[in-house]
Amino acid sequence: MNIKVIGTGCDKCDALYANVQEAVANLGLQADIEKVEDLVQIVRLGVMQSPSLMVDGRLVSAGRELKTKQVEKLLKKAL
Repeated sequence: MNIKVIGTGCDKCDALYANVQEAVANLGLQADIEKVEDLVQIVRLGVMQSPSLMVDGRLVSAGRELKTKQVEKLLKKAL
């Protein structure tokens, strides 16, 4: 599983990244978690709001900070 946390480095982006790490650990998943902060790369991904969450190339959340339990639900759906 490839997970991208997309944002420009704001507090909400950092919180989402931490929550994603916790959710992956709680679920015992094997996942590559990447933090994307480069504006050019964000535009290439087609993301217009931050923070955003992308799982296996699919945008699953945009413009809001998700709590750990919310991330877990999204990851379970992506399996």
